[in-house]
Amino acid sequence: MNKRTLVYILGWVLFIEGVSMQFSTLVGLYYGESNFRFFLYTGLAAIVLGLIIIFHKPKRFEMARRDGFAATALSWIVLSFVGAIPLCVSGQIPSYIDAVFESVSGFTTTGSTILVDIEALDKCMLFWRSFSHFLGGMGVIVFLLALIPRLGGNAGINLMKAESTGPDVEKTMPRLRTYALILYSIYGGLTVIEMILLRAGGMYWFDSITSAFATAGTGGFANYNNSIGYFSTYANGYYLQGVISVFMMLFGVNFYVYILILSRKLKNILRLEELWLYLGIIVFATAAIAVNIYNIYQNAFDSVHQSFFYVSSILSSTGFAIDNTDKWPAFSKSLICVLTCIGACAGSTGGGFKVSRVLILIKQARKEFRLIIHPRMVSNVTMNRKKVNHTVTRNVSVYLIVYVGIIVITTTLISLNGFDFTTNFTSVLATLNNTGPGFSIVGSAGNYAQFSIFSKIVFIFNMIAGRLELYPLLIIFMPRAWRKN
Repeated sequence: MNKRTLVYILGWVLFIEGVSMQFSTLVGLYYGESNFRFFLYTGLAAIVLGLIIIFHKPKRFEMARRDGFAATALSWIVLSFVGAIPLCVSGQIPSYIDAVFESVSGFTTTGSTILVDIEALDKCMLFWRSFSHFLGGMGVIVFLLALIPRLGGNAGINLMKAESTGPDVEKTMPRLRTYALILYSIYGGLTVIEMILLRAGGMYWFDSITSAFATAGTGGFANYNNSIGYFSTYANGYYLQGVISVFMMLFGVNFYVYILILSRKLKNILRLEELWLYLGIIVFATAAIAVNIYNIYQNAFDSVHQSFFYVSSILSSTGFAIDNTDKWPAFSKSLICVLTCIGACAGSTGGGFKVSRVLILIKQARKEFRLIIHPRMVSNVTMNRKKVNHTVTRNVSVYLIVYVGIIVITTTLISLNGFDFTTNFTSVLATLNNTGPGFSIVGSAGNYAQFSIFSKIVFIFNMIAGRLELYPLLIIFMPRAWRKN
């Protein structure tokens, strides 16, 4: 384990977080809130400590794959634990464990909350919650790769692999720093467009900015107790919710699609099977749920509006809500649980198992059935008209085993609270897949405040593990990973 390089990266994480906190300081000053000082002091301390660490650069910048995994996992842990300090010391979230839960939920873009009254928070606190989504959405390591020239070569690729979502990362990325800059440019550009569209629909600038941050990171933290349902009272409520629906769907798309659009390689988009499956799932689920909830809303437009919003919200793992889905029929709720597990596309800001992995597993299963019927037949798993390497299919299968194992173990641990199975199971699905709301106690009208400290720690583990696709977090608990080569 290259510990000097690891500490150097953590120094940059502290520095970036400290600088980021000053935006909340400015928001607090603008609205005349005294709690701005907690962001100011914590941020300055993080900046100073980060600069001290950065000043001592490692002589050789080398990172094996396990180093990249460990550095990424520890970066997210440091980011979340430091980010919780202003929330706690200000007294707005008195319990540090609760503050860490909220901070982890923000940076991992989960959107689960322990807050009973969100609207009681100062605006600088609300801004920090949403801005943490924006920071965590594309990934702090991707930001570092765009910022630090030294984080290139194999070291940068190993860091990118540890944080990127999906079953595989392209190995032919020319100039990793340029690639990271392009990703953040697209990410920021889409966010600004959404801000402008929301402001044009009548949202105040503060709500437009924070809602866009939460949508971009597919996080789901809202400024109001009834989430995006608050804007139903606006004259342009349908428009505002429609804009958010569309952008939740867009941020759930693999960002490689937008790179192809900018490169004017539109024909290549037609070959992207994951994209078409993602869009197909949205169309099918929207139609199925709309028909199923029609008796509740007694209106075709409202049924489709509610259905499309929630399908986009859950599949992209954003977690915004405009109504209490606990009153929906069992079929719709069951379908939502399936969407929670599937998640968004690889290479997006969304969470979940990922559409690409589902597609590979389906093709692998089809291949096995064909071999049963025709044992001598030569059959390969292909994706986007290219053969999928056996290593990739094996990794997807192993990932599924670990994924299901964590669900089983953590659901069992959460059951110690004595809550009903629906609450236990959906809370685990929601946190591990970085979706946010589940059903029953943790439904779109509920929260995670009633859980014990132990359960909240389990949820914290789930949220970080889910955002980092399991392996980076799990590897830091393996003693062998810390031994010298």
